[in-house]
Amino acid sequence: MLKAVKSNFQVGIDNQFKLSEAATIADKSELDKKTLKKELGDLRQELAELQHQLFAEDKRSLLIVFQAMDAAGKDSTIRSVFNRVNPAGCQVSSFKQPSSLELDHDFMWRSNIRAPERGKIGIFNRSYYEEGLVVRVHPDYLKYQRLNDLPETLDEKNLQGFWQNRFESFNDYEKHLARNGTLVLKFWLNVSKEEQKNRFLSRLNEPEKNWKFSSGDIKERALWNDYMHAYEELINHTSKEHAPWYAIPADNKLYMRVQVARTIVENLRAMNPQFPKVEKKESEKFDEMRRLLESE
Repeated sequence: MLKAVKSNFQVGIDNQFKLSEAATIADKSELDKKTLKKELGDLRQELAELQHQLFAEDKRSLLIVFQAMDAAGKDSTIRSVFNRVNPAGCQVSSFKQPSSLELDHDFMWRSNIRAPERGKIGIFNRSYYEEGLVVRVHPDYLKYQRLNDLPETLDEKNLQGFWQNRFESFNDYEKHLARNGTLVLKFWLNVSKEEQKNRFLSRLNEPEKNWKFSSGDIKERALWNDYMHAYEELINHTSKEHAPWYAIPADNKLYMRVQVARTIVENLRAMNPQFPKVEKKESEKFDEMRRLLESE
């Protein structure tokens, strides 16, 4: 079964993660812009090379999950970190409000059908974990799933066992992926409430960013503490050796991107994908094809 290598900001598997102790910004000594840009460029190039080998090997895959509060930088991080990766070997899936078709299936269905093929990197911009985050903060959403085992009153006390079952489903799914050759890396981009405020104001004040803003963002911001509670419980229950969470400081976007890229590259290095070796019979055919081409 595939397992992740230990890396910076990796959450332990001992259920001791305290969200209040997780950093949102790095020490100033680590924020030199020139140094970070250089490292990010080097990591992008290595990531592209490792992805090429993974694609050629065609035996294993990598699933990368991004979760965060609004304006933490999920979209821009995906765009920045993977900008040199061959699109043929990389697929991005974004999960928003479920459709009627998706609601007619179990809550993992829409994620499962987007899991990466062998040889590919799959990127989830939000994921099945929304079922333990936004749905937990808004339990009335469960009514649309037409489940048989819901309590009459959808409050936190009555739903404790329900959320535990969902945590088990997340873990079982990721263990299944790991057993079948897919490594799962999960990034929580930890933006502070103050920085989120600044980014929302930027979206309101700069015309070219207006399209990013939604009035719903402010409604969800008012539920910040509820989301933090949901994140802490979820991360503690679902960070495993084969599918760890990484709590990445997100107030400085460049620093955040470097940490994400470094973690992915370290794990791909450990996977050590190899170009397929040509068997003797195939090599002999190559020799024949070479002679034919050279004799034209």
